[in-house]
Amino acid sequence: MEELIRLLDGTLHYDGYEIQDEELFICVSSARETSVCPYCGQPSGQIHSRKVRTLKDLPIQRKKVKLLLDQKKFFCKNKDCVKTTFAERFDFFEPKATKTNRLQKEILRVALTQSSVAASRYLRNSVTDVGKSTICNLLKKEHEK
Repeated sequence: MEELIRLLDGTLHYDGYEIQDEELFICVSSARETSVCPYCGQPSGQIHSRKVRTLKDLPIQRKKVKLLLDQKKFFCKNKDCVKTTFAERFDFFEPKATKTNRLQKEILRVALTQSSVAASRYLRNSVTDVGKSTICNLLKKEHEK
């Protein structure tokens, strides 16, 4: 499982999993000692706090997957920066997202072939719980790119 988690990001550490009904919860944490402030570019290794983020991901063995990411928040050491703290960032999801990038791509792939109502029904049965409005919002964002 460690190798699969590292495919998302090489700095992630696999901590364990739990299966509840039709969902697979995978616990991961960051092995990074430092992170770069996204606002000013200053590196920092001083941890402010941690929080667990829940991200939906592609299913495994017909189980809907939720990643529980122990994400670090750092102090920014640049006194001229507009922010005093920042959360470490990862390439496999957007800063405020609740779904991984690859799950969003799968939702879009399905949504482009059928109506949002039909896509929502199909995705809820086989991939992830997603509503019609979420699909429409993802399609709108994709169209704006």
